[in-house]
Amino acid sequence: MTEPILYETDGPIARITFNRPDAFNAMDPGLRAGFREAILKVHEDDAVRAIIVSGNGRGFCSGTDLKEGLSRHTGMFLEQEYRPILAMIATSPKIWISQVHGSAAGIGAAVAMNCDMMVMAESANIYMAFAAINLIPDGGNTWLLHRGLGYKRALQAILEGRKIPATEAVELGLANAVHPDDDLAAETTALATRIAAGPPLATAAAKRLLRAMDGMSYADAIGAEATEQTALAAAADTREGVAAFFEKRKPNFTGT
Repeated sequence: MTEPILYETDGPIARITFNRPDAFNAMDPGLRAGFREAILKVHEDDAVRAIIVSGNGRGFCSGTDLKEGLSRHTGMFLEQEYRPILAMIATSPKIWISQVHGSAAGIGAAVAMNCDMMVMAESANIYMAFAAINLIPDGGNTWLLHRGLGYKRALQAILEGRKIPATEAVELGLANAVHPDDDLAAETTALATRIAAGPPLATAAAKRLLRAMDGMSYADAIGAEATEQTALAAAADTREGVAAFFEKRKPNFTGT
């Protein structure tokens, strides 16, 4: 039987691949369970510092498998099945990068945008497909779109059920970069490699701060930065970074 999730590591980089290509990687119970298991593996592996999430076949992910029925869009189902997955990515101290080709639709769009960074193929798009079946975006899509696009453009994207092409997604700040389709995997891996080479403690601190910025005042932001900086200043990695700077060598960050 084909595994719905493929998981592999290469040094500090892990790759999680949705593997239901015949169903456009629609999320069914097997894929969701495999995704949760892969996230737990990432968190248990101290060597992993950056994670690439991608999809096999024609696209990234078409969302929830509609063959499960509309009961899969109830509040309880969303809270139990999707909120834990999305929260584990958002609160992870590691950096998650979505590698989007084809379309990221529905809950697939939420997964892609919820990652810390998103890299897209030139032919890719973010698709708000909910209006066509009399539903609203879920899985945090409304929050992600509002934060990325602002109220007016987010509402238009939702009501029109439009596809946001890769180039526009980068221009609007939803994605980090767009690359030719054939170069997408290599460019995403190169980005993950650069991120993984950085100081893991400072990387995690920067992610925590930026994830908490919405609704925070300028003064509160300064206070939050001070709290993080105090802990970082006492870390062995900071002493290593300063020593490497003066010795004109590459630092060896260990996450301590």
